[in-house]
Amino acid sequence: MHWQSSLLTFIDLRSFSNIWFWIALAVMWSWLSHYILGVPFDMVARARRDGGQAMADLEAVVAAHVRRRLDTVARSGQWMAALLAFALTVLAMLGFVYGLQLGQAVFLLAMPATVVGALGLRASHRLVRDPLAGEALCAYLARQRLVIQLLGAVSIPLTTFWAVLQVMTTPVLGG
Repeated sequence: MHWQSSLLTFIDLRSFSNIWFWIALAVMWSWLSHYILGVPFDMVARARRDGGQAMADLEAVVAAHVRRRLDTVARSGQWMAALLAFALTVLAMLGFVYGLQLGQAVFLLAMPATVVGALGLRASHRLVRDPLAGEALCAYLARQRLVIQLLGAVSIPLTTFWAVLQVMTTPVLGG
């Protein structure tokens, strides 16, 4: 019986006191700050360091990801934007109007990720309008990464503050 109560404690269904939420938050921000426009940042560092073929590979991969992203937006961007707005609104309403902690948790993950996606879309449009190559492209991708990291540096403490507030003010079930 002791292992069952330990298991139920480990798999707590309240979102903010659940370790899986915090793991998801850490993995999400790690992934968002590593893949800039879909390109792993170590590829940018290698292109800066080695130049030559590594730089040509970076330029090709960035161009492919930018074209793919803009093609997807051109084909279904309005539907995707409407669906995303609907989903975020539902999560915000469930979480902050109706007090569902799961809605709050998913919204606090999804909203900043949506902002990062919008930044990537803006960067893609900029790279099509004004193509960059070589060191200028690396510097641009590094600035994009810095902006994403700054967004994470604001979002993570705000999420943590809200989570602690919810955990401290939510009564424990059954006790």
